[in-house]
Amino acid sequence: MHFYDLDKVIEDNAGADIPWIFEKEGEEGFRKRETQALESIVHSDTNDLVLATGGGVVMRKENVDILRDDALVVYLYASVAQQLYRTSKSTHRPLLQTGDPRATLKKLFEVRDPLYRDVATLVIETDARHPKSVANKVLDAIKRHLKMETSVS
Repeated sequence: MHFYDLDKVIEDNAGADIPWIFEKEGEEGFRKRETQALESIVHSDTNDLVLATGGGVVMRKENVDILRDDALVVYLYASVAQQLYRTSKSTHRPLLQTGDPRATLKKLFEVRDPLYRDVATLVIETDARHPKSVANKVLDAIKRHLKMETSVS
């Protein structure tokens, strides 16, 4: 399977990193780029792909519609406390460059969690789980999804 990191694709297409895009174009400019990159990947000739999206991909209805189009969508759930721990040293997350990252993460979570749960085929809890265990659960889900596709064809 081919793997794409949507944020990396956006950066490669823009020739700039995400903080620079946010600084120059704002979140709306970034979200437009995100939708364009998502469309180009999903509508490419590559059928067997794994796509890692950014956390805010579900904020645009057109993105959710693209993700729903016959895809296995896995939501890697992490609590706000876990997100804060994982992002505490990152300077590459423009939305968290505030005086209170915990409050920002809480607000984002309250909006995004229901959207992810709505579009997700599978929710995997990642708090207190080893990355290898999470990866194995995702791999099992992909295998089941591919078997279902094959039996329907």
